[in-house]
Amino acid sequence: MSHGQAHPGWHAAHAALTKHPEWVLKLWVLQGRDDARSGELVSLAKSLGITIEYVSKTALDKQDKRHQGVIAWLKEHTLPAEDALFDFLTGLQKDAPLVLVLDGVQDPHNLGACLRTADAVGVDAVIIPRHHATGITPTVSKVACGAAESLAVFQVTNLSRTLDVLKTKGFWVNGLALAEGAQSVFNVDWHGPLAIVMGSEDTGLRPLTMKQCDRLVIIPMLGSVQSLNVSVATGVVLYTALQQRIK
Repeated sequence: MSHGQAHPGWHAAHAALTKHPEWVLKLWVLQGRDDARSGELVSLAKSLGITIEYVSKTALDKQDKRHQGVIAWLKEHTLPAEDALFDFLTGLQKDAPLVLVLDGVQDPHNLGACLRTADAVGVDAVIIPRHHATGITPTVSKVACGAAESLAVFQVTNLSRTLDVLKTKGFWVNGLALAEGAQSVFNVDWHGPLAIVMGSEDTGLRPLTMKQCDRLVIIPMLGSVQSLNVSVATGVVLYTALQQRIK
């Protein structure tokens, strides 16, 4: 019988148990570990009727050497798609929801870091394409420190169509791109229902995605490099938006 999907680390395991206990098959805990953190997870798992297995460090290391002494095994599941996304946004009942769209991020470390920042700034939903992008892997889960399990993440087949529907629902679509006419992220209005679209590590936004944007923005670069790592750039844009939105 398959173990399922490994979600290593305390934060990922805690988020899975608190946000989606129905996904959790079992909890692996390092043999002999007896500290407050592991005790909290064990107590939580027991209260939910989830199986706990005490395993060796070797067994944990085989899955992910940054396991922190715990791995939550989750059922194989696909991320919700377009229809679930629009139902979710309708159910939010917020005047100004914030959505992060990642157009083709390939590196699991980058995706994990983007999710962690999205969670920190209160992003309501994250959208990733089903093709030509990484999904929620164990590495993503570990880097995200629980955000992969706690955030509402949706995987869509047709990103262009999804952006069109977002616009019909009142979202203003903002794409980060080094393009003529792009405005500084520090000089635009970040209020209202927003979708912030970030491109892939190598090529940025795809041309079709760029055409779907209501506004293109750019991060001023004062040195010799022309761009930032996508996870760093995502942090800059999200926190710039947050600075206005929390006033």
